[in-house]
Amino acid sequence: MISYAEAKRRVLEQLIPVAREAEETPLTDSLGRVLAQTVYASEAVPNHDNSAMDGYAMRSADLGEQAVSLRVVADLPAGSYFHTPLQAGEAVRIMTGAPIPPGSDCVVMQEQVKRQGEWVTVPPGQLPGQNIRPAGEDIAAGSAIFAAGRRLGVADLGLLTSLGKSTLPLFRRLRVALLSTGNEVVSPGQPLAPGQVYDSNRATLRAALTLLGVEVIDLGSVRDDREALTAALRQGGEQADALITSGGVSVGDYDLVKEILLKDGQIDFWQVAMKPGKPQAYGRLGQAHFFGLPGNPVSSLTVYLLMVRPALLKMMGAATEPERRFQARFRGSWHKRHSRMDFLRGIVHFDHPDGSPASSPWVEVTGAQGSGILTSLSKANVFIILPEGPAQIADGDPVTVQWIDYA
Repeated sequence: MISYAEAKRRVLEQLIPVAREAEETPLTDSLGRVLAQTVYASEAVPNHDNSAMDGYAMRSADLGEQAVSLRVVADLPAGSYFHTPLQAGEAVRIMTGAPIPPGSDCVVMQEQVKRQGEWVTVPPGQLPGQNIRPAGEDIAAGSAIFAAGRRLGVADLGLLTSLGKSTLPLFRRLRVALLSTGNEVVSPGQPLAPGQVYDSNRATLRAALTLLGVEVIDLGSVRDDREALTAALRQGGEQADALITSGGVSVGDYDLVKEILLKDGQIDFWQVAMKPGKPQAYGRLGQAHFFGLPGNPVSSLTVYLLMVRPALLKMMGAATEPERRFQARFRGSWHKRHSRMDFLRGIVHFDHPDGSPASSPWVEVTGAQGSGILTSLSKANVFIILPEGPAQIADGDPVTVQWIDYA
């Protein structure tokens, strides 16, 4: 059995991005995908000086220490352009986003002026350049926007759209095969026989993989039958870049996945000193990296989030993401008797229970922490990380927490 840190290090060190073929992809299909090339701005954003307010564009040279009346010579909505340079004593009614008229260098918001007919009275105290968003304020023409390896988020797509991008060079989607095992698991919609449970592992893992943006090859649920398991595992090893199983990697007489993997592939490690998630395996089968997850639902999803998701992101070609960890005060008490690293499921708060602001974040467990209690993870927004070795956590003690990331 190896430590969690060692297991994660060994997995990530062995992986290289496998989805290296770039494909030109519509921007509308790019969310969560990884850029294969650096993207540059073909033009500035914004591409013209524009008004940050609804108000009046004018020449600061016409303004002084007393109120000044200027003649309004035009109304300028967004999307229009005023070509004639402003002359002394003139102003233009301007809407947010409209181009600044030539000759003007100041916008006074409409709430500060008085309008009477074609005249507007402007109070003193105005400054050159106020309420003007200059061209290139957000992005300079020719600048690098995103480097290769950027995994595109919602705001990224808006930014790229503002540059006029309609397609992007992206790495192909990673292909991930998914398989659950066990005589006891059945699909929803079927009646449960005594001793059977519904296959929640495949549902949660398929959902998590969908959020990650990979191509899921769902191999279904396979009974504890050596021949059927061998065929399914070989199919995953041939068709996918990564193969994920749940169940079958423990020490029971019917835990056959490890046995088949030893025969047809290779295992790098088996069993990790973490709780939940001790029975897990990593290796190779065919062309696929193999991740064998525990059968208990909390253990399965926890190992996916902490071990498999970072591995898949690296295989996708995504830049390394820092772990989002911070310190919080523990609410309650906890006695840790075992020596493995513990990942309790918790809820972090930034306010006191009475709603008043807290001086520092605090965290509490989500309830019972058994590896079969999936509500402990569905309620959680963080893992509470307790280091290796027995420990006694008292109320108010600082603990390390890590945000739970699915997407």
